[in-house]
Amino acid sequence: MRLSGRHRIVPYLFIAPWIVGFLAFTLFPATFSLWMSMFDWGIVGDRTFIGFDNYIRMFGDDTFYLAMSNTVRYALILVPLSVGLSLGLAVLLSRDVRGVGLFKTAFYLPTLLTGVALAIVWGWILADRGVLNFFIASLGGEPVRWLTDPGSAMWAMVLTTCFGQGAQMLIFLSALKNVPAELYEAATIDGAGPFRKFGRITLPMIGPAIVFNTIISIIAAFQQITVVLNLTGGGPDKATYFYSLFVYENAFRRGDLGYAASNAWIMLIAVLVLTLVFLRLSRRWSYYEV
Repeated sequence: MRLSGRHRIVPYLFIAPWIVGFLAFTLFPATFSLWMSMFDWGIVGDRTFIGFDNYIRMFGDDTFYLAMSNTVRYALILVPLSVGLSLGLAVLLSRDVRGVGLFKTAFYLPTLLTGVALAIVWGWILADRGVLNFFIASLGGEPVRWLTDPGSAMWAMVLTTCFGQGAQMLIFLSALKNVPAELYEAATIDGAGPFRKFGRITLPMIGPAIVFNTIISIIAAFQQITVVLNLTGGGPDKATYFYSLFVYENAFRRGDLGYAASNAWIMLIAVLVLTLVFLRLSRRWSYYEV
């Protein structure tokens, strides 16, 4: 149907709220932060244009490398673990068995918790005399200093953030439900077993969901600040000092807004590069329906 006269403006009116929101809350702040990164910009006082000095300073800052290293290590553990865990739960819950709705609700509920609430709950569980160490000691094991030992703190962070994978699980569940049953029937006639069906049919068919969940997990890993701020504060001995905390401290504790803006842009570029690389690699094994 072709619109004529003043009716031509109607579709633009429908999308106008999104365009206004995008310009006001995404494009403008992003452009403004890029501009800020070119200045020596404190919370108070004069602002001085310094070009790329903030970026040059950052690459000579040891804390930048520590924060980036910790974040990459956290992402390398968290992303495959969270994607694999949510996929495994989705496969189990895709079976038509009695009470499956109850399990879906139980696994999704932690997603509704805010980061602060999640950190408080897991702070009690992972404390030196917390619930987890109580069970470990009951089984005859040695208690673990989850939050006070630099060697265990990273695993405590991974364990805490892995807890809320309900949204990813639902995406996988939806993708699994959309795999045509005819493909499994044909594979059964050809003599394929469960593992072969999963590797040759299920994984390629739900490839877009795997790609989406992986990219979301990478972004979440780089943006993780609420849990780390409330659970470990970046410690002990900076073992969980993540990049987002580095940006936060430069901006709001040291008041160095120009430097923090340059930090944020490097994080954006790092996430963008990782996303593009993963999208390109995913074309080899994922099935995209045209």
